[in-house]
Amino acid sequence: MLWALVLCFASHQASAQGVPAKVEVPDWAQPGSATHKQVPPPADFHRTTRTDNTRIGIFEGQSDVGAALVPGSSGYNDATRQYSIVSAGYNVWYQRDEFRYLWKEMSGDVSLAADINFPDTAGYDDRKAFVIIRQSLDDDSKEAVVALHGGGLLHLAWRPEKGQFMKEMRANNRKGLPDLVNGHVRRIGIEKRGNAFALFVSVNGEPMHQVGDPVQLHIDAPFYVGIGFCSHLPATTDTAVFSNVVLENTAGMLR
Repeated sequence: MLWALVLCFASHQASAQGVPAKVEVPDWAQPGSATHKQVPPPADFHRTTRTDNTRIGIFEGQSDVGAALVPGSSGYNDATRQYSIVSAGYNVWYQRDEFRYLWKEMSGDVSLAADINFPDTAGYDDRKAFVIIRQSLDDDSKEAVVALHGGGLLHLAWRPEKGQFMKEMRANNRKGLPDLVNGHVRRIGIEKRGNAFALFVSVNGEPMHQVGDPVQLHIDAPFYVGIGFCSHLPATTDTAVFSNVVLENTAGMLR
């Protein structure tokens, strides 16, 4: 009992002095490695999203969806119109997500695209920068996302219903695309046309074009539309930069 009181007091003192307490990472959230495989979180595991309703650029607010163990941050350069997103987070996958989200509430059809850059070239291969449309800010929300991974994987993924596991359609090696793993792709997009969600890409600066067939997903209005990033490391932040962001409240406007 005395030892527990000492630990509690030490933790309180560290917090009071601005020193973060030790972060405990669940085993299921650890990234995959030669000796470990990441697995889905417990079915009833959730963390309440942290939200700041302060406008940033064209977006109405920003959130740490799923409240990653280390809080994220966001920045906007008005001169260059670039957004920087700093985020930890174990994944955007399975039946719940952890990521930093810059969003706008919208209804109807949507065209959303952005150039992606990872300033730290040594980041984790499975980190994800993405354009995303979500029903809510809950960690297990229904959603459709076009994501570019640090290792080059590009996919359209979707959660069919709240709390369900994600599905995906990978764009790599489809319809004559080059080897995306070598970093050719830097501009990605998502289009919502009714209940159809499609992946768009520009590989070498050419006009954006659709890859693969759309997926069908019904999302009620209003919904959330925006850009996001997940380091794929539960308690370690990384950074993604989004440039030339296009957001239009109609389909067919990706460029």
